[in-house]
Amino acid sequence: MKVEELANILAEHSLFADCDDAELADLILRGNFMQYKKGDELIMQGDPGNSLLILLSGNARTSMIASNGYEVVLDYAEAGQVLGEIALLDGGERTASVTAIEPTSALSITREAFEDILAKHKNMALRLLKVMAKRIRMANSMIEGDRAYTSGPRLARYLLRLSVVGADEGRLKLDLSQSELGNFAGMSREHINRQLSTWSENGIVAVESGKVRILDHAMLSHIAEADS
Repeated sequence: MKVEELANILAEHSLFADCDDAELADLILRGNFMQYKKGDELIMQGDPGNSLLILLSGNARTSMIASNGYEVVLDYAEAGQVLGEIALLDGGERTASVTAIEPTSALSITREAFEDILAKHKNMALRLLKVMAKRIRMANSMIEGDRAYTSGPRLARYLLRLSVVGADEGRLKLDLSQSELGNFAGMSREHINRQLSTWSENGIVAVESGKVRILDHAMLSHIAEADS
């Protein structure tokens, strides 16, 4: 892989989005390229955090098993995102599992290699701290929103997180079933079905063959920020 290819893949807000060519070259040099089939576990909850992954292609689901035994979907990752960095940085166990939901490839970087890269590129560590701080703020905001908002605004917020910006605006990045969408948003399938039906009648979304498409992005954004 060339430096330019990795730079183009990295997501705008990923840990390595602002890396220069020398830093990216070292990531490629010290990393191992991995291939995964649909259903493969990229990361297992509870395992030692001895590496991080840069997703190069495909999509993956991040989830954890709660104390009641149920799976809680935390997020969906696409190419350019970095996975597993928390356990790598603090030396603890994996806090969540990551599962490929389609054929996926990734660049795996061990803790030893990553520490060597940080020692070589001093400014990289400071940038990573800033990105991590922003992530914590965003996570806190989402948690607070989930507590405060009723099911309508909550579902709207999660649909917007999954929406594609640009030429395909309105299309969701992933074709999730209503049960999967409910698991992601922390809502029952019945609540999802009822809310989507209401929005469909009002021209806010379209539901065809179980797939959701946003028709009125501005209205959905307004709903997402509505008071509980």
